[in-house]
Amino acid sequence: MPVEGLPEIVVDDDIASMVADRAELVDGDVVLITSKIVSKAEGCAIDLVDIEPSRFAVDWASRWDKDPRLVEVVLCQSARIVRQIGPVLITETHHGFVCANAGVDQSSSGAHERVLVLPEDPDASAVRTRQRFGQLGVDVAVVITDTFGRPWREGQTDVAIGVAGINPLFSYIGERDPHGHEYRVQELCIADELAAAGELVKGNTSRVPVAVVRGYEWTRDDESTMAPVLRDTSRDLFR
Repeated sequence: MPVEGLPEIVVDDDIASMVADRAELVDGDVVLITSKIVSKAEGCAIDLVDIEPSRFAVDWASRWDKDPRLVEVVLCQSARIVRQIGPVLITETHHGFVCANAGVDQSSSGAHERVLVLPEDPDASAVRTRQRFGQLGVDVAVVITDTFGRPWREGQTDVAIGVAGINPLFSYIGERDPHGHEYRVQELCIADELAAAGELVKGNTSRVPVAVVRGYEWTRDDESTMAPVLRDTSRDLFR
């Protein structure tokens, strides 16, 4: 279900309260919040006019018709460059996410020549938002989402970058199928699946940055984080 009517988010806005005012939430809902508005509320915006690009950023940007200031922001938000092929810059963020341009986004940033970077700690953002919903009288899980590409496939989809109250993974390992076969590797990323479902009613041009999933039965887990979703580099064939 889309949460419509949210205004332009600015620093220190109470997103949970704004969502609760516009959606009749019930215990057990999962609230999916686009990271962009979390970044706005937490002040994670950078004005390019304030950026002095490094020599590397200038050289690389000049080869591929990029804004060197934007390239510099991407580099500052990156722990390392994973792939640098032509105009494509795939990096690993300080959070451990591997994505294009370290998740730095120019669209709907709120001002000309302003970019948004990912929240500093999306799990902590989700926890604070879930706690605020609790203060407002409703027990919901919170998933912070962002749009990522995927290896081997064209197009993008929303994925989870922060969770609170819900374990991001659901494991079938050790269980058996109807024919007696034991599952050894089957583990669903529930948080990503919920995030992708929410994108169907959000979208980039609809100005609907929040969606609610109702009817999915989840087990409360107040210790949950995105850590188990991030594959160790020793097991990641794409790094």
